[in-house]
Amino acid sequence: METFLLFFFVGALAQSVDGALGMAYGVISSSVLLAFGVPPATASASVHGAEVFTTAASATSHVMHKNVEWRLFIPLAIAGVIGGCLGAYVLAGIDGNIIKPFIVAYLAIIGCYILWRAGHDIKPRKIRPAWIVSPIGLVGGFFDAIGGGGWGPTVSSTMVAAGEEPRRAIGTVNTAEFFLTVAISATFVWSLVTGHWEEAGALENHASAVAGLIVGGLIAAPFAGLITKKVPRRALTYAVGCLLLFLAAFQGLQLAGVLA
Repeated sequence: METFLLFFFVGALAQSVDGALGMAYGVISSSVLLAFGVPPATASASVHGAEVFTTAASATSHVMHKNVEWRLFIPLAIAGVIGGCLGAYVLAGIDGNIIKPFIVAYLAIIGCYILWRAGHDIKPRKIRPAWIVSPIGLVGGFFDAIGGGGWGPTVSSTMVAAGEEPRRAIGTVNTAEFFLTVAISATFVWSLVTGHWEEAGALENHASAVAGLIVGGLIAAPFAGLITKKVPRRALTYAVGCLLLFLAAFQGLQLAGVLA
């Protein structure tokens, strides 16, 4: 019961941040699981299993509040699914920490650029053509499966940095994330069934944690679209940039062994 309650609050906090700023659910949840000694592949599978439910609720909220840029949604979702399936298959056979230093450096650079844009109050502009978001969707999906939470930090940040209105970027990325999460979870299941994933048995030991993440996330998710819609554009841009730098610093300290 204690484990369930702990991850209930972790899930609620993580989803509140993720729904409003388009990132951090996976990073926060995975970090806590890893701190408890859960293997990287098991942590990623657990988080994505929970996200199937929370992203569905969050996506519904963003659609209801008209935060989705539909012309960018389709190429982003398709590319994300492809990258996520590839990343999940790769993670089931290797250590995901190998690629994390590159993710940390990318987040830090983009975070600084977004803060620069916010400081100079550069107005949003449409991303054209729509298919140009496909490569970042592919990379974001791969990073998400590998790192247990790279979709939002990679894709939302890049779209905001490219000039997309923060509200639209966050809503579009959150909505596409549902399809990405389902695909990654299905790939983990396939890896389990085929025997490619040797550590899959550890999932049974973390059912209470996953249940807590799901319930906590579901309670917070419906407010995602409303928060994103109401927060002023410039404030939202600052918040995205600051969160990126925080995530980069946090993961960098983890890699350096300073944090568990």
